[in-house]
Amino acid sequence: MTIQETAEKIKALEIQGATNIAVEAVKALGKELRGKEWSTSGQVYNILKTSMELLIGSRATEPMMRNGLKYIDSRIHEATWSNEMGFRKLVQDAENNILEIFTDAKTKMVEVGAKRIENGDTVLTHCHSSGVTGTIIKAREQGKDFKVIQTETRPKYQGRITARELVEAGVDTTMIVDSAARHYMKEIDFVLVGADALTSEGNVINKIGTSQVALSAWEARVPFYVVSTLLKFDPVTIHGAYETIEERNTDEIWSDPPEGLKIRNPAFDITRRDYIHGLITEEGIISPHSILEAIHRHYPWML
Repeated sequence: MTIQETAEKIKALEIQGATNIAVEAVKALGKELRGKEWSTSGQVYNILKTSMELLIGSRATEPMMRNGLKYIDSRIHEATWSNEMGFRKLVQDAENNILEIFTDAKTKMVEVGAKRIENGDTVLTHCHSSGVTGTIIKAREQGKDFKVIQTETRPKYQGRITARELVEAGVDTTMIVDSAARHYMKEIDFVLVGADALTSEGNVINKIGTSQVALSAWEARVPFYVVSTLLKFDPVTIHGAYETIEERNTDEIWSDPPEGLKIRNPAFDITRRDYIHGLITEEGIISPHSILEAIHRHYPWML
């Protein structure tokens, strides 16, 4: 896909899930850079800047995508190259490296998460996360017998994607409406959700409704875990900036509302670290309070 096509698909939620978005954006950028003709380094930097802006503009709350693109950008600016062949190899190597980092991090994270699921457990999850489904399916492949309760996740019903994947993998799955999460919390052993962004304070940005599930779990004394690679950390939050919360088209909620009615449609919310039992990452299960130390150990280039 071209840069433009990839950006449009991300914006339209045809590509969704932080990891999937990051992977497709990196591939699109690599393809764009290798395919463009140029004669000076200045032209290359302009193509790089324009392409990155288009991809980043497709989704405000996707630091993993930004980190992946930043990795390629830094490799290009740091390296020495003087011809098209050398440049194409540089881009291909940078793309391969960051995709390998993505894959390795996710594999380790899933292995850690699967160990937390035990026979007889009932797990509640919200929205769709490839990390969550990967963790649950991995536990099922290990022969564990457990149940999953899945919210439908309005207004785009991403919970249906999770439910379909889990049922096809042989996982005992039940779907509920979002507002029923507290009602069923008494049956839950722990909550497992994904993340779109991690902040320097250890807070988590995820699909709208996640914070309500976290509050319900906290009130019911049910552990609340977040499955996320450290690659979703947003470095700008270190310097005081807030993670942008995307507001989507109100047609997703009501396409023909009565005249004069105001509708708001935020795509994400913030779950405070106080309600998070642990972050399930490639490093292991860590406290959200220790996020910065973990980033320094694993991905100092992000800072």
